[in-house]
Amino acid sequence: MEAKPCPDSILRFGVFELDLRSSELRKDGVRIKVQDSPLRALRLFLSHPQQVLSRQDLRKALWADDVFVDFDRAINSTINRLRETLGDGSSNPVFIETVARFGYRWIAPVQVVPRTGDLVGSSDAPPEDSPPEVSEVAAVDATKVSLWLRWPLAMAVLVVAVALVIGWGRVRANRSALDAAHATVTAGDAGRTAKAHDPQAEELYLSGRYYWNKRTPEGLRQAADFFTQAIVRDPHYAQAYVGLADTYDLMREFASMPDDEAYPRAFSAASKAVELDDSSAEAHATLGFISFWWKRDTATANREFQHALVLNPAYVDAYHWYGNILGCQGRAAEGVKYLNRAQELDPGSRSIRADKAEALLIWGHRDEGVALLKQIEATDIDFASPHLYLAQLYFVELDGPHFLDEQRALSRLRRRPDDQLVQKAAERGFATGGAPGMLQSILVEQKRLYAAHRLSAYQVARTEALLGDRTGALAFLHVALQRNEAELAILRVDLALNRLHDLPEFRQVVVAAGLPPLG
Repeated sequence: MEAKPCPDSILRFGVFELDLRSSELRKDGVRIKVQDSPLRALRLFLSHPQQVLSRQDLRKALWADDVFVDFDRAINSTINRLRETLGDGSSNPVFIETVARFGYRWIAPVQVVPRTGDLVGSSDAPPEDSPPEVSEVAAVDATKVSLWLRWPLAMAVLVVAVALVIGWGRVRANRSALDAAHATVTAGDAGRTAKAHDPQAEELYLSGRYYWNKRTPEGLRQAADFFTQAIVRDPHYAQAYVGLADTYDLMREFASMPDDEAYPRAFSAASKAVELDDSSAEAHATLGFISFWWKRDTATANREFQHALVLNPAYVDAYHWYGNILGCQGRAAEGVKYLNRAQELDPGSRSIRADKAEALLIWGHRDEGVALLKQIEATDIDFASPHLYLAQLYFVELDGPHFLDEQRALSRLRRRPDDQLVQKAAERGFATGGAPGMLQSILVEQKRLYAAHRLSAYQVARTEALLGDRTGALAFLHVALQRNEAELAILRVDLALNRLHDLPEFRQVVVAAGLPPLG
């Protein structure tokens, strides 16, 4: 749900604030000059965040009907001047994204700022819990600082906490990667010199990583905001671009961002990070991630991950992501080894443990994988991944009661309306026809969502395969190929498609998808 600002609002994005009442734009609290047309365009974008605005929308908002100018040139000039004011760029945008052959879209988080008091209000929900304070090292009951404290001193307190709280597992792991990118000389980057960056940008980056690790819709929106602030404060800070790319990658899974929006943004930000710092292990690992999951370019993905681990042999996420990708390539045993190494470096990571459990399921170690996922469910009740992986397993096994239990939990955590529609269809079908009835009912709902462009062809193919309709499954897989659907990355190891492995046509689809051929 997006912000609905009233004419009296103050809107914050990155380090900027726009006062709608006075039409003043401020950066770090200091008023900056902005011309009339770019200012009106900015107001329009902030009133419609994450929405594509056509050039006709901009024309209507910026000029009266009786005005006749070269509108295309005038719109281009307005957008260019607005980007210049914000320090944004067209090739690696953090605020305004060009949508080819149509218009533009505002992509940065926007918050509504109260006129009284010191706290910045969220545009759609209260902020999640803030990073632990320094005082919490000594006393767990210390009062937490609100996330949106506006004064630099308060932000500094938050970030010092990030650096000091020993029990904070994922931030500790990512902090080691941050240190490696700035000052630490590791085995593999000897002779590398530290690069000085704006200290406040580094603090904002660390806060962004804290919320990124939550892997919740609200946490990811907050992470994107912190990374955007870091980029605006220091446009040459590669780590901030990596963080933004990683956030877009996760928004696909946890915040319902479409693949065709998330991956191009992630690729743009990661490419900028490599351009700024080619010695960044984080940037190369993120490029490897995107190369596989979006482009299914296994050669580039393998090369980028291997290079990342040469640059920083202790980079947790590189082991984690590469382990997942090796599993999808059919190298399950090797993938589990990388995931084990990631877990050794960051034993508290719930996402690593969940992905390791999924890898065990793919490898054929069902009971071990299920036990690990159940353990995570018991200790991390707000984490969606174990419910997703178990729901997928029980779906393949036609275990209706357990599938429905996991699907209900998944719907509650992800809050996606389409998840709930599929869940209700499954419940109706199971009540009247058991597991076969459940599959038939799910297929009907999936085809309805597919026709409405709300579900991938790949998901329909999985259900068709489980129902025994191999011809129907292959037809939808060919559509998935034509659309270059990202889910094809798991095609080779998807348990739901095992019944198709003996078909030459399926084997051709695997190769056409860019994956290693089936043995």
